[in-house]
Amino acid sequence: MDRFDTGIRASGLSIGVNLALALAKVFTGIVGNSYALIADGIESTADVVSSAIVWGGLRISARPPDRTHPYGHGKAESLAGVLVAVAIMLAATLIAVQSVRGIHEPHRAPEWYTLAVLALVVGIKETMYRRNLRIGRTLNSRALQGDAWHHRSDAITSLAAFVGISVALIGGKGYEAADDWAALLACGIILYNGVRLLRPAVDEVMDAAVSGEVETEIRAIAAKVPGVVEVEKCRVRKSGLGLLMDIHVVVEGRISVREGHRIGHEVKDRLTESYLPIRDVVVHVEPDRSDHACDGGVDQEPG
Repeated sequence: MDRFDTGIRASGLSIGVNLALALAKVFTGIVGNSYALIADGIESTADVVSSAIVWGGLRISARPPDRTHPYGHGKAESLAGVLVAVAIMLAATLIAVQSVRGIHEPHRAPEWYTLAVLALVVGIKETMYRRNLRIGRTLNSRALQGDAWHHRSDAITSLAAFVGISVALIGGKGYEAADDWAALLACGIILYNGVRLLRPAVDEVMDAAVSGEVETEIRAIAAKVPGVVEVEKCRVRKSGLGLLMDIHVVVEGRISVREGHRIGHEVKDRLTESYLPIRDVVVHVEPDRSDHACDGGVDQEPG
């Protein structure tokens, strides 16, 4: 449960930070006459929504299995990752539209103090990005990693706005739209990150296989159990912040059913007690094919 608590605390902090920054940027953009800062504030409002989605997804994924969801509610975390990736792409589109509008509609240059606000925003957002990305990778949470990149996207748009406003202020008359051009260029980076995050999140929803390194480690743990002759099939899928799996192990064909069950039970215990976040294991025991005294296999879920 500590893994879930860590993820929930991280997403809860993101909601508070994004809300405060969104209000600050929109207010400063209005009084400071910065269209890029207003657009940036709107994007931060989208961040609030995406962080709330991550928070809700993690909360739901932490629920235990029940009669209607015997495998638990872990897919809620992956679905949250999909929604966050889509939100990033929508935010990029909204900023692009606003930037194009600002380019074609003449307006006054922004005020100097908007630069100070943007510098503060970039620092806070980059800090949040690094923190959430570290936690997301530790927990193997697509939703939290997506939320982290949403912070990085916000930092990029704020940095672009900073550069654009600086050009507009230094260049003077005729350079008023520089901040809009800068924001437009940043949209490409944001859109790329959204697409990059969407694919693995969709893979998790569709029960794609885990990395080869994880499967290799699982096979190695199972193979070390006394009585296991060979590890045949191994299927692993991610569900929330944990893993669900089934594994086929080969044992000597002449041993008793009771002994085969004991070996299967030991395989399950070794895997669930390992450092890997394995939540449940179904073990299928197969007889050694070189031994013709016993045919067929027995599905076991040691308990």
